[in-house]
Amino acid sequence: MHNISSFFDAYAGLIGAGIVDTCLMLFTSTALAYVFGLVLGIVLHITAPQGLRSHRILNAILGWIVNMSRSIPFIILLVAVMPATRTLVGTTTGVLGVIPPLVLSTTPFVARMIEQSLAEVDRASIEAAVACGASVPRIVVSALLPEALPSIVRGISITLIAVLGYTAIAGAVGAGGLGDIAIRYGYYRYEDNIMFVTVALMVVLVQIIQSTCDGIAHAIDHRK
Repeated sequence: MHNISSFFDAYAGLIGAGIVDTCLMLFTSTALAYVFGLVLGIVLHITAPQGLRSHRILNAILGWIVNMSRSIPFIILLVAVMPATRTLVGTTTGVLGVIPPLVLSTTPFVARMIEQSLAEVDRASIEAAVACGASVPRIVVSALLPEALPSIVRGISITLIAVLGYTAIAGAVGAGGLGDIAIRYGYYRYEDNIMFVTVALMVVLVQIIQSTCDGIAHAIDHRK
C-alpha cells in the first residue's frame, strides 16, 4: 500500500495532465476531421456511379486523393507536415502541434466511413425523396444522413479508437499525453509502473468510447 501511495503522490499530477492532453488531442482532432470528412464522404457518395449526381471524373480524383492519403503511415505524415504545422499553429510539439497532422491523417479515414455508411441506406428511402422532387441537399439532410446516423455513430467509435492510437504514436515526437508519458518514463527510464498505468488508462478509454458509441447508436436506431 505504501508503494502505491508513493507512486500516486509522485505521478498523479503527471498522469492527470496526460489524460487531459490525450483527451484534448483525441476529441478536438476527431471533431475537426468529421467536419471535413463528412463533406468529403457525402461528395464521394453522391458522385459515385449510382449516386444522386454521378460524376465519374470527380469521384475518381477524390477517391484517389483519399486512398493516397490513407496509405501514408501516421508517423511519416507527422514528420513530413511539420513545416506546414509550424506555419499554421506556430509549433510542432505539444497538443497544439499534433492536431493538424491528426486531422489530416484522420479526415480521409472518416470520409470513407461516411461514404460506406451512406451506401448502406435503403434505396427506397432515397427513391421516395426523389419522387417527391426534393433537391440533392434536401435528400442528403432529410433522408441519407438520418437513415445512416446509427452507422455513422458506430463509425465514430472506430475513428476515436484509431486516433487514440495515433496520439500515442505522436508521443514519440513530444506531443504530450499518455503516449508521451509511456515513452519518456516507461520506456526510456524503465519505470514499469508508469508503463502499466498508461496502458491501463488507454484500455479504459477505449472501453468507454466503444460502450458510449454503441449505446447511442442502439438508442437512435429505429430499425431495431
